[in-house]
Amino acid sequence: MDNIALVLRAGSYAEGIKLLDERQPDIVLLDINLPGKSGIDMLRLIRQRRPEINVIMITTRLPNIIKKVCAALGAKHFFDKSNEFEQVPEIIMNFQLN
Repeated sequence: MDNIALVLRAGSYAEGIKLLDERQPDIVLLDINLPGKSGIDMLRLIRQRRPEINVIMITTRLPNIIKKVCAALGAKHFFDKSNEFEQVPEIIMNFQLN
């Protein structure tokens, strides 16, 4: 993708916190299920520390109540990674990056 300069990966909540402290991402793809704490906890932290970051939530199951919580916390998009993940590049291309 032409508008992507760098892709980083965190394997846990703790690694994600470290990357957020070290880098300034425009977009975070955030799984609901993270080792250490939930992706919802990470979303809350991102909103507190870095509200300008666009967050896309991904999971294999996304009940409506979880989707509502994530939307209220500022998640910009939701994907079921088992059958919608191929849409992620298109959504990222459409974000207006700061």
